[in-house]
Amino acid sequence: MTDRPRLTVLSGPSGVGKSTVVAHLRKAHPEVWLSVSATTRHPRPGERHGVQYYFVDDEEFDKLVANGELLEWAEFAGNRYGTPRRAVQHRLEAGDPVLLEIDLQGARQIRETMPEARLVFLAPPSWEELVRRLTGRGTEPPEVIERRLAAARTELAAEPEFDTTLVNTSVEDVVTELLALIR
Repeated sequence: MTDRPRLTVLSGPSGVGKSTVVAHLRKAHPEVWLSVSATTRHPRPGERHGVQYYFVDDEEFDKLVANGELLEWAEFAGNRYGTPRRAVQHRLEAGDPVLLEIDLQGARQIRETMPEARLVFLAPPSWEELVRRLTGRGTEPPEVIERRLAAARTELAAEPEFDTTLVNTSVEDVVTELLALIR
């Protein structure tokens, strides 16, 4: 059996710092390939097609789903996001370490489509800290904050479904631990 890298999936509740961890990891270790998702949302200023996302319309996204070209997909805030299967498989076959940063729904789909993938749960140091991060600057209405907290409780409850848990007390420490898992 060849010692090929496995797909590593990083997931966890909203506000836990997944994108911060991934940004630090990619800066220090550009050899780790981060999958680029397809999305139906419009590009934000500075975003480029094929860099942050593959921007597609609803019809194109429907085709990707129908043809089984996505490893996972989810709808979030009225837009759909998905992981293109071919690019991930190509990188893994080439022996590259591949990292996906996705939500809980996506991680569960990956467990079904690629059971050999390693699912890593990024947990907050405490519930209080997660509440602090999600409530942020207090600029959002209470009902939005309540929705976020309810979602975070549900997401935290899914931790046992994952292979490994990393607690985000320090971005540098988490990056070191994550890198050891990826390799």
